[in-house]
Amino acid sequence: MSSSLTAEPSAEHEQTNTDTMQDSFDFERNEQHPENGGQMNEPSQEQEQVNMSVAPHSGRPCMQLKGALVPMTVLELNYFELEQFTRDIKAKTSQAPDFFDNLPIVIGLEKFEENGSLPFKQLIEACQEQSIRVVAVRGGSELLQSAAKQAGLGLLPKQKERQTVETAETASPELPEPSENTQAAQQQETPTVQTQVETVEIIKKVIQKEKQISKVVHQPVRSGQQVYAPDGDLIVLASVSAGAEILADGNIHVYGSLRGRALAGVKGDTQARIFCHSMAAELVSIAGQYKISEDIDRSVLGKPTQVYLDKDALRFKEIDL
Repeated sequence: MSSSLTAEPSAEHEQTNTDTMQDSFDFERNEQHPENGGQMNEPSQEQEQVNMSVAPHSGRPCMQLKGALVPMTVLELNYFELEQFTRDIKAKTSQAPDFFDNLPIVIGLEKFEENGSLPFKQLIEACQEQSIRVVAVRGGSELLQSAAKQAGLGLLPKQKERQTVETAETASPELPEPSENTQAAQQQETPTVQTQVETVEIIKKVIQKEKQISKVVHQPVRSGQQVYAPDGDLIVLASVSAGAEILADGNIHVYGSLRGRALAGVKGDTQARIFCHSMAAELVSIAGQYKISEDIDRSVLGKPTQVYLDKDALRFKEIDL
């Protein structure tokens, strides 16, 4: 009969091996950190979290503020009655639900009735029901601006009014003709005045404006894209798809189908125009005056068209090519 035996270490032998390994480990720690008196300082949990949270770009700011021109839709408020306001805004948003979906707007208070109170909470809730986000107010009295600020809205400066120069001739009242005795007395009393003519050299300084550079886009503008031409015209040598947006401080030229949104004269140029080879836009705007697809003249749909501003109203005219 053969047998197989397995030797197991006793408890005393196992404790001896453990003590030997612990002494060896303590000796290595004493050699590496003699200044600690044989004890190695292990990093605390807070230090480990700090070390782990240090990013490779430490010291660089994680954000910065930049000035940018963002086109905003302005809701000019004449007066506020909740039921009437709800009906009006519902009728407007139903014309183009996709355009007004989650649209940020500014409430214009320049035409709001004087000394009128405005419940901003009701106004904001009425807009949110139609998926419109009120972000700020423009103009209005100090009382209205204070109420808007308490409602969490931003404040924008009042829009500059257009200055019209008018020349009025003031008619001087007719005076009776002086008699001969009066004329003689005036001549005697009038002192002699000596005039001295000095020649003044006038230096004219001509300030040349920077040449406006047009932005040319050779590729189609796809849905979701936005193209902006600052301080000049925008020329698109292709089509603009639905859901795309093109903007320019000057004119807009689209040598193809215009199906998206086109905003010309975004800085207030009322002389700007929009030209396209085929009108099918979701929205067109010039200097803030806009019309959505349902309001565009049906006679120009699918045809070469120009859009211009005439007395604060958008006009559509077919182009003869």
